Amino acid sequence: METTIQILSGLVLLALGGESVVRGAVGVARKLGVSELMIGLTLVGFGTSTPELLTSVNAALAGSSGIAVGNVVGSNIGNILLIFAIVMLVRPVSVKPATIRRDGYIMLAVSALLIAIAFLVGELSRWVGALFMLGLVAYIAFTYFAERGQTAVAETSAELHVAEVTPHDPGQPSLLVSILFALGGLTLLVFGADLLVKGAITLAQLAGLSETIIGLTIVAVGTSLPELVASLAAALKGRSDVAVGNIVGSNIYNILGILGLTALIRPVPIPDDMIWRDWFAMMAAALILVFVAQRFGRFGRMLGLAFIACYAAYSYLLVNPQVLPGG
Repeated sequence: METTIQILSGLVLLALGGESVVRGAVGVARKLGVSELMIGLTLVGFGTSTPELLTSVNAALAGSSGIAVGNVVGSNIGNILLIFAIVMLVRPVSVKPATIRRDGYIMLAVSALLIAIAFLVGELSRWVGALFMLGLVAYIAFTYFAERGQTAVAETSAELHVAEVTPHDPGQPSLLVSILFALGGLTLLVFGADLLVKGAITLAQLAGLSETIIGLTIVAVGTSLPELVASLAAALKGRSDVAVGNIVGSNIYNILGILGLTALIRPVPIPDDMIWRDWFAMMAAALILVFVAQRFGRFGRMLGLAFIACYAAYSYLLVNPQVLPGG
């Protein structure tokens, strides 16, 4: 019971802290005259990813590589097969293939790079972390100039969230209030991440499950709640491209930003019990998302049910590895 309360408290603090950081960071940027496009690509992107970031960093510092890496891999799987599937069930999503082409291919490329490093190197060393962080900077710069070069810039998922959390009105918070929001949010994130990681480790020990499995499931889904809220809000407002873009962008940030910074702080070995099952699920989910967007341009309720069925099957294989060849 105590462990459950610890995990739930950690998730609540992460959700509140992430929202507070976004509000504060956007408020500060606006007061300083930074463009909304740049806010969306940097501050909001990082802000909504801070739950995953601090959870993975805390886990790495605690020597729990299963949670540190599993959190990211599990989030990327869950973002597509569970989070986006829920969005599809609530409201079918239609997208223009061109809007996802660039970021979709980048998501596939960075996913393949992570898998290659996992099998060939077996560790997320500091040089890998530096490579990922450079890749993230390059991605942000490329996206910024590509968007700025268009005559009519489509609203991105981050820009939508900017508009939702800090609407243009005379009652915008002062610079001091925005700074306090950001600092308060960071404080909540630090405590929330610590509670979640400790609770997850304890739960794994009590249930006889590995830390990797807990990281791939409970921790991963819990830290992905901001993506669910943002994508649902976008879909319900009729901004389907934004709903898909939010999922794709989050998966890119997870690999390049979260694992990159975590590895720079402390090198992380790839857990021994993270096997082909997990890497295949992450890559297959990404491939299906990009293929459906490019080939059909529509994500309906039946596909949403199929995604959830796939996620259920994957979760079953996590706790019953003996049914797999060599399991």
